[in-house]
Order: sequence, then C-alpha cells, then structure tokens
Amino acid sequence: MRAIYRSSMRRAHKLALHLLILCMVRKSELIEARWDEIDFTRAEWAIPGSRMKKDKPHLVPLSRQALAMFEELRDLASGSEWVFPSRGDLKRPIAKSTLNVAVRAWEIDVRDFVIHDFRRTASTHLHEQGFHSDWIEKALAHEQKGVRGVYNRAEYLAQRRQMLQWWADFVDAQIEEGRGKVIIGPFGKAYRSGT
Repeated sequence: MRAIYRSSMRRAHKLALHLLILCMVRKSELIEARWDEIDFTRAEWAIPGSRMKKDKPHLVPLSRQALAMFEELRDLASGSEWVFPSRGDLKRPIAKSTLNVAVRAWEIDVRDFVIHDFRRTASTHLHEQGFHSDWIEKALAHEQKGVRGVYNRAEYLAQRRQMLQWWADFVDAQIEEGRGKVIIGPFGKAYRSGT
C-alpha cells in the first residue's frame, strides 16, 4: 500500500487498488462498478450477477474506509455513471488493463506480483486471525461445493461486515508504519469523522 501511494499513478487508480484489497473483489467486478450499485446509507455494494464469476449477485459490506473512498471517487468521477470512468470517455469504465499497467509501472521489489494476489493475501491473513472460513469464502464470492453448498445458503452479512472492518483497520495499521515516508491523505468525509 505504501508503494501504491508513493507512485505517480492517478489518485482514482490508487483508490481502486486500495479498494481491491479492502473489498476482496475481483478486478473486473471493481472497474465496471456503477454508482447505482453503491448504497452509501447502508454501507453496501450490490454487484449484479451479470458481472460475477458464477452469475450470482454479491453483496459487499463496506468498511468505513471503503465507504469514504467511494465518497471521494464520486467527486473524481465527474458525474459519470461509472465509479472508474475512462479518462477519454465518461460513458465508459477504465480499460481492463489500466490497473495492470499501473502496477507494472511501479518500482517495487515484489517478484511476480499480480493484482489477484490481493485476494489471496486477504484470505491468508483472515484465516490466520481465526475468522471463520465460511465468512471468508463468502466475502471472496466463492461457492461451497457438494451437499453442504446445496443446503447452506447463509450470507453471513453481519459477520462479514465485522470481518471486513477488522481487515480495513489491519491494512490501515500496515500503512501507518510508513506514513512518515508517504503522503496518503484522508479518504472522504466519513473517514475523517470516524463514522
């Protein structure tokens, strides 16, 4: 995260990469997000099934930090229906390759890094902290297999909300260790007020 905020990439792209970490979604699910999917009052992001890997809608509870980032992105979107509009055409989202190109431009000593590694990192840390595997798998929008998958339709929304807030606070703590070396800036009004 410190490398992201130290880089010269556009602010919206920095926030996109940060949101990939916090929300545990796939890159395509994020870059094609529309504002009508974000419920600022309920602090939830409803991703339609048409954009999900298994064609099943996915609800992401938003941490305070993620919600504040979406607030900031709303101002950066210049009235576009897309959360991440293309620089040349506000009626289209950024290209699928945009964030990959931004990551490849980093001057960071992380071997063979790909954006999808954010999901693996989140899953690993959350499992190590003892969060229930069902909550983590549901946050990753993975479906259970076999008989258990047929019968277990739980969404674990309250548990995932608590877990994702813990995760966002954990990521913040990692950034704080190097805050004197990089200017990250606050994210929107909600984050500044701590609500």
